[in-house]
Order: sequence, then C-alpha cells, then structure tokens
Amino acid sequence: MNDLGGVEVAVSPKDKFREFLETRSKRLTTERATLVEEVFAMHEHFDTDLMVARLANRKDGRSVSRSTVYRGLTELVEAGLIRRVARTNGREVYEHDYGYPEHDHLICSKCQKMIEFRNTEVRRIIEAIAREQGFQLSGHRLEAQGLCSDCGRPRRHRKLDMI
Repeated sequence: MNDLGGVEVAVSPKDKFREFLETRSKRLTTERATLVEEVFAMHEHFDTDLMVARLANRKDGRSVSRSTVYRGLTELVEAGLIRRVARTNGREVYEHDYGYPEHDHLICSKCQKMIEFRNTEVRRIIEAIAREQGFQLSGHRLEAQGLCSDCGRPRRHRKLDMI
C-alpha cells in the first residue's frame, strides 16, 4: 500500500463519531471509543474479523464484543469516518475515509493485495464525463481488478513440474 499521507482535520475521529452518535440519540460508550481508537491507530485495510482479533488482543485489556464491532463499523461508515472498499474472499474490506485524501485502488484477483494510488488524470476524466452528463460530482471511487506484479509474473517451471 502506498503512503497517501493524511488530510488535516479540525475534529478528531473520536469527537466526529461522538457528534454523529448524538444526532442519533446515542452515546459514545467505552467500547465504541475503543473501536474508533483501534480503527484509526494505523492506516491499513481491514475486515471485521481482523478488527475483532485486534480488539481481543489489546494490551490494556479493554475488549470490545464482536456484535459491537459489527454494529460499530456500520455506524462508522454511516458517519463518513470509514468506507467499504471491496469484497475480498467474501468479506467486506474497510479503510479510513475521514482524514485521508481521495484515492483509488488496484485489487489483485489472486492474492487480494490492494494498491492505493492517486492520479489527477483519472480525476480529470471523471469530472469531464460528469460535466458532459450534467452530473454534479461529489466524489468518485475506482476499483480496478487484475493481477499484481507478483501474481502476474510468469512462473518458471522446473523440469519435474512438467511431468
């Protein structure tokens, strides 16, 4: 994954989530706060099972139930803090949305590796298409499937493998 850097934000993800929950007459519980902290601890793609495992192995002993992780991730998507990127191996994959620049993904069909990239030409093309169609663009999402450089590399066959 490429390092895309971050975008300066005025409100922390935890405070932004608290504001969102208040609009739903909910509160930021200790479990929800722990989930937000863990999600934003590092920038990486993750699925629900990975997040459940990370929260089960916290050194501070603050655990979060599996059901809270599932509900919490849905709420974080609704709050605009994370987004679903793709389905790999039958699982939803998430990434940060809040505090990170708009970017696109190349997804390897074989090993599921996700390569993040930013390209102004792609953005210009999408904006031009939107203008031509009279469409008001609020953002875009590009996920291209194929083979990464490792999986697409031709393998050399040993003589014994050819028998």
